[in-house]
Amino acid sequence: MADKADVAINSYGMKNFILFLISLASSLSAQNANQPKPNIVLIIADDLGFSDLGCYGSEIKTPQLDALAKNGLRFTQFYNTARCWPTRSALLSGYYAQQIQRDALPESFGGAKASRPKWATLLPEMLKPAGYRSYFSGKWHIDGLAGKAGFDRSLIINNAGNFYSTKGMVKDDKPFEPQQTKDFFLTNYTASHALECLQEHAKDHAAKPFFHYIAFHAPHFPLQSPQEDIDLYKNTYVNGWEAMREARYKNLRAMGIVNTALSAVERHIGAPYPYPDDLKKLGAGELNLPVEWKSLNDAQRQFQSTKMAIHAAMIDRMDREIGKIIAQLKSMGAYENTLILFCSDNGATAEVMVRHGGHDQNARLGSAETYLCLGAGFSNACNTPFRRHKTWVHEGGISSPLIAHWPVGIPAKGELRHTPAHVVDFVPTALALAGVNKPKTIDGVDVPPAPGKSLLPAFAKDVTVQRESLWWLHEGNKAVRVGDWKLVAAKNQPWELYNLSSDRAEQNNLAATMPAKVKDLSVIWQKQTDAFTHLVKASPKK
Repeated sequence: MADKADVAINSYGMKNFILFLISLASSLSAQNANQPKPNIVLIIADDLGFSDLGCYGSEIKTPQLDALAKNGLRFTQFYNTARCWPTRSALLSGYYAQQIQRDALPESFGGAKASRPKWATLLPEMLKPAGYRSYFSGKWHIDGLAGKAGFDRSLIINNAGNFYSTKGMVKDDKPFEPQQTKDFFLTNYTASHALECLQEHAKDHAAKPFFHYIAFHAPHFPLQSPQEDIDLYKNTYVNGWEAMREARYKNLRAMGIVNTALSAVERHIGAPYPYPDDLKKLGAGELNLPVEWKSLNDAQRQFQSTKMAIHAAMIDRMDREIGKIIAQLKSMGAYENTLILFCSDNGATAEVMVRHGGHDQNARLGSAETYLCLGAGFSNACNTPFRRHKTWVHEGGISSPLIAHWPVGIPAKGELRHTPAHVVDFVPTALALAGVNKPKTIDGVDVPPAPGKSLLPAFAKDVTVQRESLWWLHEGNKAVRVGDWKLVAAKNQPWELYNLSSDRAEQNNLAATMPAKVKDLSVIWQKQTDAFTHLVKASPKK
């Protein structure tokens, strides 16, 4: 896939390509001078697989997102960090999570409970000089509170353990618990708060541009959904995960989104963390490995296909709620000049566990009394055509859909963009749209250079955004991508080498036959890691 983009740049000639970027910047400056700055709506799903949307090959009904893709762009090589909290920190800061202590490095502390250094402000603070108001609705999973990070209105939903519970919320940086109603559902409530913010903006701040970050919990476990939504998919997955993978793969190939072979199912790879006692709590229908579907008994098939039906129902419901947000943007006259971006925080998950209130084997599957996870079999299918799952940095763990829709700014309709891109690119893209620069110092502290690149050139044309490398590390899983070459290793395993231009499914390991390339890329990975480690150790703490 990347070959097409590379040819585009080569045919341009580097000199002409630079002139093109200068021309694009000039046109954007003129645009900013002659019309209001664009609004920006960033929507992120949780544990959504690469092929979980209709416009990315899925059988799940996602007409709202499909319409955005039809009238905008789909990126085919967009990456996250393989896990929820590192992705969210990278999205809003523009730095790899390890640079700002939000994920661990081999020689320094960092992770979900660590705090960003003083200089690592988030996007709302950067947008303030351009007059933006900022709003947040949904799953936070970043250190600190949303208001202190620059959001003017916010709803942080901390209780990810039950989609039917109102507990654990923080509204505008204060503890908040809405009235519990019989029809309360977390996905709906997230969208309702987003609508509330947009309606208030239209009423009281219509002259100002806005940034709205909407972070749905769906389809993260526990798999829970109203029965009427599950019924839409109750017979969809009875033929199992192999059949689902084959159908999605065929669709992805037909759409031109992938040109790779379908990865082989790794029957020995299950959940990343062992919870043998939880398997017992879930009953005889649960299992920890993606065994052949035909080897399952009837009870196991029913249990597994129902879990996938709930996963699909959660995505279907999220899409409908996104439709309400789109309708609100249209009703307030903001739709045409709003950049809407949609992505996922990591790949689908092979995890199998029971948390919080536990799991009642006698309750309706998908109800508040149950605690289900997708598991390796259908997670593998949701990440079609790639290998592995959430937490791994093979393509299945880090590949995400990215839809970009902006009627005023993106003339392309239904086109694909093949440039490699990453969640660290969101901040520089937003800042370029707003016409503001990152501060060079914050409270007397120098702000380090950020790794992200603006995606505006790719909005205009199918070109490769130029960068030295993309880098990953999470829980010992590590990778680096330079051009079409990717070096990747699971924790405590040797490096594997792949040419992603023809093998994004990571099936033909070239490490043994190309040791010099392995060495070159491993040096790049280590230099990046060492630089991040030095930065963290040298950074003043808040």
